Amino acid sequence: MEPTITLIKHAGVQIVWDERTIYIDPWELPDTVVKQADVVFVTHPHYDHFSNEDIEKIRGTDTVIVVPHEIAGDIPGSIGVAPGDELEVKGIGVEVVPAYNKNKSYHPQDKRWVGYILQLQNTRVYHAGDTDFIPEMSDLQVDIALLPVGGTYTMDFEQAAEAAEAIDPEKAIPIHYGDLVGNEDDAQQFAARFARVKILPKAISQEPF
Repeated sequence: MEPTITLIKHAGVQIVWDERTIYIDPWELPDTVVKQADVVFVTHPHYDHFSNEDIEKIRGTDTVIVVPHEIAGDIPGSIGVAPGDELEVKGIGVEVVPAYNKNKSYHPQDKRWVGYILQLQNTRVYHAGDTDFIPEMSDLQVDIALLPVGGTYTMDFEQAAEAAEAIDPEKAIPIHYGDLVGNEDDAQQFAARFARVKILPKAISQEPF
């Protein structure tokens, strides 16, 4: 079964796969995407990525929550992770990968904040988190790459295109634009530079792959 991906807001994503509902960085969830989560992943503690209020909207008694070690204590029962970790939750293979800025101070490498690669049967989905184009991306093997394009705190569309070329996914999806930073033009500029870009509407419809 192929995953169905919905962009929520900013960097928030809902993935539905094999009767499982996954959220990554849920923030300001509209009612259209609120359902009980099987797994919630958080990339780092900034308020627009780590929202306890939104997590509580989708948390059930069996929901697994995966977060960087820094904030594991803020969510009782959560699993703390760091770059390089591998685990399996609810039948989903998870690889935890680095996410950081190279020449900016917003996301220091020593914080050990993260992105995630999810193994959804034959499809590997990568959510980059808040990051620049970093050397570790060249070693990733993924089918779908969700990459920030808004600039300021993360890669801009030009750097995202460089990252996409290095990663070489079947599809690249722009995230982290149009809300706090960046705009629709950033997504279009990304698409103009990397032919396999798929621009998804946010929290309106679901697009299967």
